[in-house]
Amino acid sequence: MTQSRYRLAFELYPYRKVAAQDAPVPERHPIVVVGAGPIGVATALDLAQRGQPVLVLDDHEGIGEGSRAICFSQRCLEIADRLGCGAAMVEKGVVWNVGKVFHGDDRVFEFNLQPEAGHKNPAFINLQQPYFEKFLIDQVRAEQDRGLEIEIRGRNRVTALEDRGDCIALSVDTPDGPYSLHADWLIACDGARSPLREMMGLGFEGRVFEDNFLIADVKMTADFPTERWFWFEPPFKDAGQSALLHKQPDDIWRIDFQLGWDIDREKELDEANIRARVDAMLGPEAQYELEWTSIYTFQCRRMERFRHGRVMFAGDAAHQVSPFGARGANSGMQDAENLAWKLDLVIRGLAPEHLLDTYSEERVFGADENILNSTRATDFITPKTEISTLFRNAVLTLAHTHAFAMPLVNSGRLSVPCVYDGLSLTGEDRLAGAPARTRPGAPCVDAPLRDGFLLDTLGSGFTLLALNTDAPETFSEAGLDVAQLALGADDDPTGALSARYLGNAAAAVYLIRPDQHVVARWPAFDETATRAALRRATGQE
Repeated sequence: MTQSRYRLAFELYPYRKVAAQDAPVPERHPIVVVGAGPIGVATALDLAQRGQPVLVLDDHEGIGEGSRAICFSQRCLEIADRLGCGAAMVEKGVVWNVGKVFHGDDRVFEFNLQPEAGHKNPAFINLQQPYFEKFLIDQVRAEQDRGLEIEIRGRNRVTALEDRGDCIALSVDTPDGPYSLHADWLIACDGARSPLREMMGLGFEGRVFEDNFLIADVKMTADFPTERWFWFEPPFKDAGQSALLHKQPDDIWRIDFQLGWDIDREKELDEANIRARVDAMLGPEAQYELEWTSIYTFQCRRMERFRHGRVMFAGDAAHQVSPFGARGANSGMQDAENLAWKLDLVIRGLAPEHLLDTYSEERVFGADENILNSTRATDFITPKTEISTLFRNAVLTLAHTHAFAMPLVNSGRLSVPCVYDGLSLTGEDRLAGAPARTRPGAPCVDAPLRDGFLLDTLGSGFTLLALNTDAPETFSEAGLDVAQLALGADDDPTGALSARYLGNAAAAVYLIRPDQHVVARWPAFDETATRAALRRATGQE
């Protein structure tokens, strides 16, 4: 019998018995996703929209309480847009671009994450994770109404798996007892404690930071600006070495307090003690309600490889970072978009199976980048040696009056999408003088067009983007059809498209992957080079 591990914020996929539970032989599915959190559902949605039937198994019947992840980056919103739920996220979320860093009572500096105009989505929104998950499930329901084959089975807990070479055999427990099913491909999105990872005996190596942080979500009406405020050595009582304040929807404010390593967790979670800390920050006259509290410990870890035969790991099941920098859910969404198009091509026979190895290659690369930045931020925020403390305090002191020290202040370098520089699928760059931000391996940068925005015009497959030059309207290679998008000066009313994709070049042709990363670029269409780049991007060279 499956048991609930947490209370639900939204019950969205209640248990119901299915015919497969009484079938004489195990039901077989092309793709099974384990875990209906945001990464599992996003991966399933992407695959279903590409025409693949997907079954999602989850050990609960909906979304757990607690805000958990709250900061969603522009790239995450762009992915969500492509899946169909980005607009709902932005409408509900709290948009913010400005952050301020304090040392005691003094403001050290502030930053703007999106100083330029011409993007459909903001740099960041704050949105409680349950809403994000609900919008994804809402999109699943919309796709089901359109006839797409995506199914979520609640209270279906995977208890064992066996690799049989041509499939993965799963044992599943339900309120009506166990049953078995087979999966051609299995995607593990079952969280940081991943039971599937444990069943397969796979490691999860890295660093656990000796510190604890208290989260307090408080409901109140306050006139604080919609900004990210971070304090080193906060001036309010019992706040520890650092504190953080964020606004969320529904008049909820997230407050983080650094507690230290050797703490009594039960004592720290006592409501009276939590209120004492919050009162010290907000003032004794503040009126608020405690909505949700938790204590977390930083961890920066990952699996050695994210692909193991017919099993792929994504999101927290594959990698974990500290929350400062908002790199958890945002990097997990990049896992989802990277994996879905590759698995789709492999299943269709349009790419060799080893294309899936590049999922691990690219996303391990991304995880290492996130872990590096997250570790640096955590070491700066929570110095553990006398030397590192002296360095941190010296930087903060200098940053008050010396601009050169400001970039050294690290209150959590915020998530940016990974650029796959020099990796297996990244092609050539023959566009001299073009912007580095749109080089091969980089995700496409949005830009306003005469009618809409660039990223909205890119399809779900490979695209040949021709700027101020000609390219074939139809183009095929090795069974793959490539869509053409030709844009000129008349389509670029603000000049942002030219600035972001041409730089000093007069014209350009870009080959763009289904996940909107650049494969290669040239000053004009070159059929031989384009065919070679497409074969490379699909693992055929």
